[in-house]
Amino acid sequence: MLIKFFDKRDNFSLDRFPLLMNFDQLFSKLIKFSLSFLILFIFVNPVLAGANVAVKGEGDEVPSYVRSDITGFDFHGEDLHLSSIAGAVARDADFSNVDLHGTTLTLSDLKGSNLNGIDLTDTLSDRVNFQKTDLRNAVLINMIASGSSFAGAQIEGADFTFAILDSEDQRNLCKIADGVNPTTGVSTRASLECRGDKPTTPAA
Repeated sequence: MLIKFFDKRDNFSLDRFPLLMNFDQLFSKLIKFSLSFLILFIFVNPVLAGANVAVKGEGDEVPSYVRSDITGFDFHGEDLHLSSIAGAVARDADFSNVDLHGTTLTLSDLKGSNLNGIDLTDTLSDRVNFQKTDLRNAVLINMIASGSSFAGAQIEGADFTFAILDSEDQRNLCKIADGVNPTTGVSTRASLECRGDKPTTPAA
């Protein structure tokens, strides 16, 4: 039996061998599918993607509280700006003087929590439950809070400069806006772009 060896002079082409060409295409597709699956798996899996732990500095780790139940937790004064509490249930928790600037709070439930002096600058805080929270002296500059609820919140001294709020929330907050933020020196009414003086409460 003669075995022919191909060299450059044979003008070797896969077109002359359809089975070999089909195998080459199939192999290429398998490689692409495997890579796509690996990338998807890494980014969806919170452990491999680093969603559970964020590196704060050398030797330091900041836990992530995404979709966690942290009701009643005490975070007073902590630096959590590399963390996230998106989708978390954090009712009646203490976030006073906590640094959360630049983080994501989307869909979190903070009802009744102490947010006095918190820094929520540049945060994505849409559809958050801020009902009955203590937001006094909070820094909320550039916060995106569309779809959120502030019913019953205390906002004396809070700075809402350039915050994105629903128009109804802005109007309701202006009814109770008062004070000056001790960190930025901006009045709450000015930061909310309230018109006129604060409405007076009718005497009983």
